[in-house]
Amino acid sequence: MRGSYRQGVFWAVLVYLTCSLNDVMMKILGDKFNFIEISFFRFLFSMLTVFIIMFFYYPKKNLFRTTSHKIHAIRGIIGSVAVALSCLGVNILPMAENTTILFMEAIFMLPLAVIFLKEKISKKSIIALIVGFIGLIVILKPSMGQIINIKALVPAFAALFFALLSISSKKLVNEQENSLTMLFYFSLYSLIISAIFLPIGWKTPSINDIIVMFFLGVGANLLQLFLYIAFKMADASQLSPIRYVELPFAITLGYLVFGQVPNLTTIVGSILIIGSTMLCSTDST
Repeated sequence: MRGSYRQGVFWAVLVYLTCSLNDVMMKILGDKFNFIEISFFRFLFSMLTVFIIMFFYYPKKNLFRTTSHKIHAIRGIIGSVAVALSCLGVNILPMAENTTILFMEAIFMLPLAVIFLKEKISKKSIIALIVGFIGLIVILKPSMGQIINIKALVPAFAALFFALLSISSKKLVNEQENSLTMLFYFSLYSLIISAIFLPIGWKTPSINDIIVMFFLGVGANLLQLFLYIAFKMADASQLSPIRYVELPFAITLGYLVFGQVPNLTTIVGSILIIGSTMLCSTDST
């Protein structure tokens, strides 16, 4: 059991390392392309790689068949907005700050679960919700003499849409949809939504740009694969605290690649947000 848990931790750490590496690629691409085009190619290569796996490795399972096109389409709309905002956030904020605010997803999940899944919310979760928003406010308003940091609202809204995406994913899991099917249709519908806005600020990518975009799409799929393996090895409640290794990854890569150093307000806000989400985790166990 202990060995299985350690393997789960290993795969979970790979999940969040891949998240940070994907952020680095999106930020590098952001010097040349807008966030819509980056998101489009991420969905394109994510869909193509999943398609190849489904078509050539599981031809007899008919994984393309689904009765949940409506939910897939809704997830595509939500996901395209979430990923686009996440891409924009990492390009207008330091990586550590963007990553920290995205942790708010767990906090947004609380009221959304009550509304859409009819789940009950405990007093501990309400406290976590309040503490998390205090942490967000600290980051949004760096000092009393400054106006609100509007840029920080971008990953905050991204976290909200990722929380909505998680809620819709639970619906599909309950319907026993295959994980590859979910991933394929998520990428497909998100790709379609992104394509609508693609002509805005379009720039033709070079071969080197396409290579980076390809790895970004593959990285998006690896996140799902690593997460699936991790959850097979250990319970989600056991692995939930591991998520916060993403912050030191973001700080380290942000410093090494872009020379970014987190300020005091980001550190204070991070402590409050991480503390609140850990409180949510202990409440769900």
